[in-house]
Amino acid sequence: MTTLLTILLGLQIAGPTFFYRFATEVSPWATLAKWGTMHALTIGLFFAVGVWCLLVPGIMLGLGVGVHVYVCRRYKIHPLHATPRKAYYELRGWVWPPE
Repeated sequence: MTTLLTILLGLQIAGPTFFYRFATEVSPWATLAKWGTMHALTIGLFFAVGVWCLLVPGIMLGLGVGVHVYVCRRYKIHPLHATPRKAYYELRGWVWPPE
């Protein structure tokens, strides 16, 4: 169980650390709900399937990356740099900041 919690904590630290600049308009509640769901599902499955529950964060990460790359390519946005930034804001439905 300690290894499981260490991996989940590592994912939770790495996610916001590397991707915070792309989610400037995302509500803290949405982020909390996302991570809370992943943690609850993984820890809940631990008691049913043991260490195999670690597939949940891996599958969720893989699906998220796949959808992200697909949508970015479809709208001609660079998937790693979110450029052009104005197109990224429009895609997310955010208000473009005044210049």
